[in-house]
Amino acid sequence: MNTISNSRSHGRGAIHGGDIESGKTALGIEFGSTRIKAVLIGSDHQPLASGSHAWENRYENGIWTYSLDDVWTGLQESYRDLSQTVWDQYGVRLQTVGAIGFSGMMHGYMAFDGDGNLLAPFRTWRNTTTGEAAEKLTDLFQFNIPQRWSIAHLYQAILNGESHVKQISHLTTLAGYVHWRLTGQKALGVGEASGVFPIDSRTNDYDARRIELFNAQPEVAQLPWKLQEILPDVLAAGEAAGLLSEEGARLLDPDGRLQAGIPLCPPEGDAGTGMVATNSVAERTGNVSAGTSVFAMIVLEKALSKLYPEIDMVTTPTGKPVAMVHSNNCTSDLNDWVALFHEFAEALGVEVDQSRLFEMLYQMALKGDADGGGLLAYNYLSGEHLTHMEAGRPLFVRTPESRFTLANFMRTHLFASLGALNIGLDILFEQEKVQIDQVLGHGGFFKTPEVGQKIMAAAMNVPVTVMETAGEGGAWGIALLAAYMLHRAENEPLEAYLSSKVFAGETGVTIAPDPRDVAGFGAFMERYKQGLVIERSAVDALKED
Repeated sequence: MNTISNSRSHGRGAIHGGDIESGKTALGIEFGSTRIKAVLIGSDHQPLASGSHAWENRYENGIWTYSLDDVWTGLQESYRDLSQTVWDQYGVRLQTVGAIGFSGMMHGYMAFDGDGNLLAPFRTWRNTTTGEAAEKLTDLFQFNIPQRWSIAHLYQAILNGESHVKQISHLTTLAGYVHWRLTGQKALGVGEASGVFPIDSRTNDYDARRIELFNAQPEVAQLPWKLQEILPDVLAAGEAAGLLSEEGARLLDPDGRLQAGIPLCPPEGDAGTGMVATNSVAERTGNVSAGTSVFAMIVLEKALSKLYPEIDMVTTPTGKPVAMVHSNNCTSDLNDWVALFHEFAEALGVEVDQSRLFEMLYQMALKGDADGGGLLAYNYLSGEHLTHMEAGRPLFVRTPESRFTLANFMRTHLFASLGALNIGLDILFEQEKVQIDQVLGHGGFFKTPEVGQKIMAAAMNVPVTVMETAGEGGAWGIALLAAYMLHRAENEPLEAYLSSKVFAGETGVTIAPDPRDVAGFGAFMERYKQGLVIERSAVDALKED
């Protein structure tokens, strides 16, 4: 942490307010599920100031939603917080920036009529009310359509016979909506668009054949619009996506200081901004986020050969195909075990800091047998689609011959945190022969030095790097995309821009897979797959109250 804070303070001292006064900056704002964050970066791409606003979704009439008032109040508060920070730190009133970008939670459903009126409450990615539509579209397209995708929400509304469907003039996402209101341009970045409808990476546009398949469905054909008429335009990173209008400037900054005419980059989803913030946009690269849940995104050299329900297909902000494997469960069960050990220590009258306890227990895992000593665990606090478990029943299992030690216990639970993820990754690595050179890891799983990296490297059999800036987040990622649009050289690819201008000299720690660990994790996974019948029985036998 010291290295990060020191390097930034030196950067800020050198830049002072010069970049801010001259507009040599880029502003990124991301709408997360619990926080709207704004980040202003300078000409060296490092954060100069940030601001945020907390918000929460609401469960109303069976729908997880945010009101439009919450969207604008939250946006204005996060920008106001940023502006105040700029004034406090640099003595400069923020009046202009070089470029702006907006990002948000991907997917969901925001449908508008021709006068710009919202036709139904905003349906977020969190809603799981589109099972029928997702299943039918997956079969129709022969392409995995998860329930959270915008096209699944639209088709479910059609199947439900919802009256507003006939009035739709424009369908978009949260980031697309904010961008539209601030610029007048109905557009999405290709990465964001890839969570609305399948993308053809050869054209960087919606898949035309699948558009035709959708329009040909009897219940769709009778509607007064065609799908391509209501979807936003698709733009790749680096393309211009409109200018901040006078009305947009007042929406963003009601205090009236921010000038109109600022260029905006295409609005992107949180998956794309995460790739940018971790320098994982080139082919044969990937990033894995491991905390409460765990997901891996691998940039492919070519599309997968067939449909896999376990794998979501999205794209990078430049349209390259990305395979995403998402597991609902990662460290939550392990955290509960550590909490139990903490309670035991307190019962003995021993005071130990919880962070220190985590570090000590994680380090113990490196001393265990390669395969975890024959122990077995399932970390399913919630259902797990990758192993077809509709509910969670955490389990710990051993045989009389298992080597039941603390080191093996911890190693087994770290292995189990990646068990379901590994099943999805095996499809990519074993069946599709996907090649990957390096993965960048971020999240709580990697907080203890080396341990999480060694376990992840064993699970993926690929080097795992943790970088100092991995925690900067999506607001920084969309600010970088705004800067890329502004400063890139002609025909300069995004991956080259990030590597040479943003991450050059970035320090990080890379750990290659240890053959002993790889073999041990492989043995554990054989046991894990064989024991899934135990988990299945627990789900069936132990019903929730």
